Amino acid sequence: MNKFFRHRHVKGILYSILLLMLVTVTGTLGYHAIGAPQATWIDSFYMTFITVATIGYGEVVDLSSHPLGRLFTVGIATVGIATVSYLFSTVVAYLVDADLNAERKRIRMEKQVAELRGHYIMCGIGRVGSNVARELLKTRRKFVVIEKDRTALDAWLEHHPHALYLHEDAADDDALRKAGLAHAAGVFAVTGDDGHNLMIALSVKLLNPKARVVARVHDVRNTDKARRAGADEIVSPDFTGGMRIASAMVRPHVVSFMDQMLHSDEGLRVEEVVVPGDFTPCALADLVPTSRDYLLVATHERGHWVFNPSPEHVVQPGATLVLMANPEGVEQVQRLLAD
Repeated sequence: MNKFFRHRHVKGILYSILLLMLVTVTGTLGYHAIGAPQATWIDSFYMTFITVATIGYGEVVDLSSHPLGRLFTVGIATVGIATVSYLFSTVVAYLVDADLNAERKRIRMEKQVAELRGHYIMCGIGRVGSNVARELLKTRRKFVVIEKDRTALDAWLEHHPHALYLHEDAADDDALRKAGLAHAAGVFAVTGDDGHNLMIALSVKLLNPKARVVARVHDVRNTDKARRAGADEIVSPDFTGGMRIASAMVRPHVVSFMDQMLHSDEGLRVEEVVVPGDFTPCALADLVPTSRDYLLVATHERGHWVFNPSPEHVVQPGATLVLMANPEGVEQVQRLLAD
């Protein structure tokens, strides 16, 4: 709202309205004094209105014996007409400028999306989608929002004005293509409708079978349908919420630790980093030195987990390293693997 009132055209419109009100009050008072005692307040206001509006229906207030009254009319007409003209021109400029800005923003976003690689597509930015998006922001992952509900989209953009978005139906193939599905790492189907999420998962897999799809379902009976539609992972907020409540009772310290980690300003998370296929095998001690930005928890190699691996453990190409790390720690490990 503050940004709206700081707009240069909006300021001009407000100043014009204030000046027009001042002209109207001045003209009404002046004509009432000039035409007294015959002129009523309504006559005085009407005289001011037809003067400023240049309607020219005739003098409601008799000015034939008041030369100064005619000079007063010239002044009211000059200021009033100039103010009205400026007001209309400013309104037109504001509308044209808004259209041009929207078009420029759309073109700029299309270029930014076209340059993305390994990003995520957020289909739905309601309560669940906005929480997922905030997690992606905290962990410095790029994403594009697709939302057909203008109210939900505006609520997100109000706090994230520089976000990349499409005001379209996420189940539409063209919308997914515009969001860069061909180069996306994954898609979140988290709208409030199970059927819509199934359609999104199906569309994604038809366009890019390699893209990972995480789908939200309200009704757990739709889990199998979502998987057959192509979803790689299905999440039911009701089921997950129930597990969270149970954990808060039976393992409160673990839940407290996880909550502290998720809400920390450092962006500490349990992350995974995949070892490149052309990586030369070497021991963990040589590959991942001790750092305060990350802690190696486990490795996943050839279908087997190795928890708390020893420094002598040899990391193989294609393995997955599971770390407790902040964004800087993840970047450090990725650089070490790339060297």
